[in-house]
Amino acid sequence: MGVHFKENEEKITMGMIISGIVIIGILMASLIVYMLNVNNSKTEGDSEILQGQFGQVKEENDDDFESVSIDIGKTVNEATNELNSNTSSKNENTAAQNTSSKNTTNTAANNTTQNTTTQNTTNTVETNANTTSNEVEANKENEEVKFEAPIKGEIIREFAPDSLVYSETLEEWVTHNGVDIKADKTSVVKAAASGTVFAIKNDPRYGLTVIVNHAGGYKTVYSNLLTAEFVVEGEEIEAGQTIGTVGNTATFEFLDDYHLHFELMKDGEYVNPGSCMEF
Repeated sequence: MGVHFKENEEKITMGMIISGIVIIGILMASLIVYMLNVNNSKTEGDSEILQGQFGQVKEENDDDFESVSIDIGKTVNEATNELNSNTSSKNENTAAQNTSSKNTTNTAANNTTQNTTTQNTTNTVETNANTTSNEVEANKENEEVKFEAPIKGEIIREFAPDSLVYSETLEEWVTHNGVDIKADKTSVVKAAASGTVFAIKNDPRYGLTVIVNHAGGYKTVYSNLLTAEFVVEGEEIEAGQTIGTVGNTATFEFLDDYHLHFELMKDGEYVNPGSCMEF
């Protein structure tokens, strides 16, 4: 009986071992099947993702290919027309630039011509003005001046630039470059001709004096005056206009009767007043 029990125990043990092995094998098989299913699912997901990405890339490539195909698929006529259109556009731009450049050049040339014309006109006007001024001066130099006596009266001392006359004041014989015209004190002295008052001064020999410049290089001198407030230096005066009044201010002639000492010059040379006017 003991032996029989021992055999049964061994059988039970062996059965348990075998059952454990079978269970372990089933578990291992189940695990393997599960792992395979998981791998298949993952593979299918990756495949779908790859297919989606590939489809997008394919669409993009198709678009690019279509764009390239359109460019490549142009006919010879279309390409020629496009080339002619581009050439025409370039020619138009070139023509516009040339026209603008030509207009700018023409404008500059016109401005230069206008400036030259204006300058020439200005120079012509200046030349004409200078010529006119010179002609006026020449006419003045050549103009024949008519003189009138600055005051009417007796000649008490004659014109004597190259001979001697006696001076009672100096008590000696001297030359005399003008004429002395006797007149009452404060008698009005008038301009012998039209001209410009050159100077009004107190001469140390002939007293209060007025000098007037005339056309033709003439100059008249009025000395021994009492007053000369009727004119000012630089004033344009007319023939017969009041110059001053007769006085007795000449230190070289103060012992003589009241008179006007009058001189006439032509281009710096003394001229006898009696040859140009009557007193």
